[in-house]
Amino acid sequence: MKKTTLLSAIAFAGLICATPQLPAAGILTPANSADQPIQIKDHQVRVVINNGFAETEVHQTFYNPNEHDLEAVYSFPLPKSASLSEMTIWAGERELQGEVVAREKAKAIYEDERSRGNDAGLATKETYQRFEFRVTPVRAKAETRVRFLYYQPIEVDTGIGRYLYPMEEGGTDEAATGFWQPNSKVEGQLSISVDLKSASPVAEIRTPGFDAAAKQERIDAGHHKVEVALTDASLDRDFVFYYRLEEDLPGRIDLLTYKKDEATQGTFMMVVNPGIDLQPITNGSDTVFVLDVSGSMAGKIHTLANGISQTLGKLSGEDRFRIVTFESNARELTSGWQTTTPENVARWSETVKSLNTGGSTNIYDGLNLAFRDLDNDRATSIVLVTDGVTNTGVIDAPAFAKLSKQHDVRIFGFLLGNSSNWPLMQTICDASGGFYSSVSNADDIVGQLLLAKSKITHECLHDASLKIRGVKTFDASDELLGKVYRGQQLVVFGRYEKGGEATVTLDARLTGEDKTYSTRFQFPDVDTSHPELERLWALDQIERIEAQKNRGDLPGAEASKAVEDLGVAYQIVTDETSMTVLTDEAFEERGIDRRNRERSRTEQIAKSQRATQPAIQPSADQSSPMFQRSRPSVGGGGAIDPVAATFLLILIAGAAFNRLGKRKE
Repeated sequence: MKKTTLLSAIAFAGLICATPQLPAAGILTPANSADQPIQIKDHQVRVVINNGFAETEVHQTFYNPNEHDLEAVYSFPLPKSASLSEMTIWAGERELQGEVVAREKAKAIYEDERSRGNDAGLATKETYQRFEFRVTPVRAKAETRVRFLYYQPIEVDTGIGRYLYPMEEGGTDEAATGFWQPNSKVEGQLSISVDLKSASPVAEIRTPGFDAAAKQERIDAGHHKVEVALTDASLDRDFVFYYRLEEDLPGRIDLLTYKKDEATQGTFMMVVNPGIDLQPITNGSDTVFVLDVSGSMAGKIHTLANGISQTLGKLSGEDRFRIVTFESNARELTSGWQTTTPENVARWSETVKSLNTGGSTNIYDGLNLAFRDLDNDRATSIVLVTDGVTNTGVIDAPAFAKLSKQHDVRIFGFLLGNSSNWPLMQTICDASGGFYSSVSNADDIVGQLLLAKSKITHECLHDASLKIRGVKTFDASDELLGKVYRGQQLVVFGRYEKGGEATVTLDARLTGEDKTYSTRFQFPDVDTSHPELERLWALDQIERIEAQKNRGDLPGAEASKAVEDLGVAYQIVTDETSMTVLTDEAFEERGIDRRNRERSRTEQIAKSQRATQPAIQPSADQSSPMFQRSRPSVGGGGAIDPVAATFLLILIAGAAFNRLGKRKE
């Protein structure tokens, strides 16, 4: 009897452009404009990472060198799962704050205020690609200051935490690149500060590409600060911040809550860090490399080949591989399965380096070809390297979901660069029971491949489900988790009715055996320390709704209405809502409630209180551990393994390699 083929796909959505005309965050000027571009006088980024989520606050000063007033349009790559919550404009001595309303309403208000010559601002989400900020007017020969703030959850994979501040634009928006001329230069200083508070001890910090300029300060084992200050800089290089936790930390459950009082509903973020020994898979396996050679990959083939070469070198002698390329159409480069010998690795790595690029992007054709000629007696992986912006052949997301479901698929999605089509990759990965994560061009491809390889070459938990009993929870992330991989965290957002003792159970199958992990702990009746959780929960709900729409499980009109309602209620910029920035008098004149002003005040008070306190220990299961604590963990609990350690070493060398590669291009 044949074994079921286990098909794993590692999807790299590489946002790489051959000749990008819109290369970075910055001020945009119409291409045919005779005006001098508005300047960025300074750009300050303040990041606080504390207990599972990050707050990013950006301050910028714009200067108009022209003799007449202008509108400033600032483009900023959209961070994944970012909840844009505040925007403030200082026009002279006047301070204008933002409120979120329906998208079309916000646009109409802004255009009306602009036509009157009044001070106003607008923050919009341009599909999955970027945030766009408009400020009017920037007075002639004068400065205007702008501030915006967003929240995002932070995950730890195999003991490594990662924060990304995206600045490098991907260049996939052809309409924008044809119309706008960018100015990403900072005339004064670019400064980035990170304040990391971790309840678990931190062993090492890396800022690839910025290490030479970074000043690190260790306050205590879990509290670290990093400062970067650059002059004559441009907003064209992502800032990636890594922190590695100490080794052999046990698995645990972290719980953060917000509940204003006993009468109101509470919000929680539960992070499950499994401390589970997942053993390596020793049987030989097959890997299909599916490589995008369309025009957007020009100039990056050498870097891509280096990553593939090192990945092939990590395969065992019993493994085999194929290479498929695609642009407008797909073709197989290799003639069937190749054994993983040093000679074959060297030969096909050189072949990949010599590939030419051009044409459109037909991801569906590439995947479809990869699914052929599979050996049901061997586990098979597919490594898909693409910018994710499919524009030829089949392009609708439900068709990709259907294709994935036709096979026993595990898809691991890695989105390289900013503005890639992560909703499409999410659809593909969700349909397979896999997952995806973002990879900046400032990251190292090889290191990410090694982390991914450690997952597909080890056992995973199957049919995992998380249940909470004893406390009534609702509107929570999916309790049916499917597969749980080595080093993977489980992040669950939800609401709860009232406090009390909860029993939390993780049920799964491991090597054919049923496993149950259980613990008991308290949900508080009142907890005012993390009001930001409400926005993060709302964004999690929005992403679930959009995923249902992308799969074809929810009508578009119904999804849009639900997203708009959540965006307005919790003051989040979404595809259906935007933030309008006006004077107090203009808000009153238009009858717009100041929901965001009140919500922001509550968050700022909590933030000020936390700033004076050490990192709290959010571990909820200390008195009744869910996972064994008598042996080292291999992943989510924070333990570092050889693969993760190699990844950190690669980051050091990879930053120099990336800088060298950029100079050559």
